Amino acid sequence: MSELKNRRRAAQEKLGYNDVQEQESINRSLQKEQERQAAKAARRAEIEESAAYRSAHAIAKYMDKWHLDAFVGFLPGGFWDFLTQVLILPYIYVSAVQVRSLPLTLAVIYNGLRDIAIGLIPLWIGNILDFFNRSYLQNIRLIVGFVEDDKEIISEVNRKAVKSAIMIGVFCFIIYLLVLLVIKVAGWIGDAFGWLGGLFS
Repeated sequence: MSELKNRRRAAQEKLGYNDVQEQESINRSLQKEQERQAAKAARRAEIEESAAYRSAHAIAKYMDKWHLDAFVGFLPGGFWDFLTQVLILPYIYVSAVQVRSLPLTLAVIYNGLRDIAIGLIPLWIGNILDFFNRSYLQNIRLIVGFVEDDKEIISEVNRKAVKSAIMIGVFCFIIYLLVLLVIKVAGWIGDAFGWLGGLFS
């Protein structure tokens, strides 16, 4: 055993390397890793204590767990679905500015646009479907995964980044078509009431 140790030391000395240098190198690596982990923990604490992050949690609770998103959609006018999507801004801020992840930001926007599209489906069908499509909870799950360094969620979001980007374009087009459909349906309903009003006048 000592012979092996001596040969190892001789080889290290031949290369101009010794046990002291090796230990110093290990110590430097450990120190760098500790500093990296400390910086990551500080960054995580900063995000978790931010108003945007806490707002995102509160919005997910009230809009999806308490189903306010679906109930608001039943209010007349149709613009409520767009109004509720203002609430996606804290999620975009956290993902784009605080977490600084493009794939995560794309996923958040995609979930928001899908929620708008579902809410715009006429005749309250979209509002019923909205009870099952919990975009705020989906977004907070992804954001928490990134903040807590969940490798599985990060890998899943990164893997689907291109798909999310494509689907954002698809849902923008779908929303455009649904807006036209909602306007037409509103026109038909208005004409029907006008016709009925003419019968009784």
